[in-house]
Amino acid sequence: MEWMAWTWPTAAFFCAIAALLVLMTALAILRPEVPRVGILRIETTRGDRLFISLLGSAFLCLAWLAVMGPPLWGALALCLIYAAAVFRWV
Repeated sequence: MEWMAWTWPTAAFFCAIAALLVLMTALAILRPEVPRVGILRIETTRGDRLFISLLGSAFLCLAWLAVMGPPLWGALALCLIYAAAVFRWV
């Protein structure tokens, strides 16, 4: 796989996404989902909330890079707080 510039952070990111998808699949099998209406006033499932949190986290990281620069540890903390809020209230 020399054609792609794999680094440990890149591989860890994709492994984390794969682990999240496996976890969401297991949760859907063990505890069937019931859509709920949150502050956005739309019905969402766990998968919808995961997608919203991943998409929002991407924009948070891009904004962090534009304003603060390369070390993304602060952006990671913001993304975790954002994801927790999405899963709680959306």
